[in-house]
Amino acid sequence: MNDIFGPGSNIERREFRGHENLRLQIEACRALGFKIVLTSGTFDLLHVGHCRYLEQAKGILGQPDQTVLVVGVDSDEKVRVRKSRNTLVAEGERMEIVCHQRHVDLVFLKQPNEERWQLIKTVKPDVLVISETTTEQPKTDEERERLRLFCGDVRELSAQATTSTTARIRLLLIGLTAQIREKVEVFYREMMEFFSNLEGGSHES
Repeated sequence: MNDIFGPGSNIERREFRGHENLRLQIEACRALGFKIVLTSGTFDLLHVGHCRYLEQAKGILGQPDQTVLVVGVDSDEKVRVRKSRNTLVAEGERMEIVCHQRHVDLVFLKQPNEERWQLIKTVKPDVLVISETTTEQPKTDEERERLRLFCGDVRELSAQATTSTTARIRLLLIGLTAQIREKVEVFYREMMEFFSNLEGGSHES
């Protein structure tokens, strides 16, 4: 288990793209007495809210040293299908960034063609941590009860910061739009001045 809990990042041993390999790793962790907590997200443009969320998820049982936190990361294609947009950061880089978070132990790449709750069924976590925007969010009390068939408990964490990836994208676009508008206005003024000088020169001749 030194590949997970040792001093190195060991990203190649902590990232998973196949359910069976992840299941075997989870079984090994359970055999050593660890509790398993699972959460998921896109983690595009990682910000302080993401970091706080992961810390809260790791400690949700009150024993972070005895807890393995598994994080599902939406693939680029899954984001395109679900949000109708491309990610700003590619999936490989997002997975590595999540791996580097000190509270995260195992990272799994989620694909759009997986059946609903497939990762939850594979991991069978002691606690499933969901956010207000997660795709695993049960929509009814009946769905919540069905979800409990695959995990010990379902707990919801609220947003851990006032910022969000969507808000950051919006700010970036607003800033870019303002810069473009300013450049266009300067160009327009310079062109008008140029034509004005040109017309003035033609009158003098």
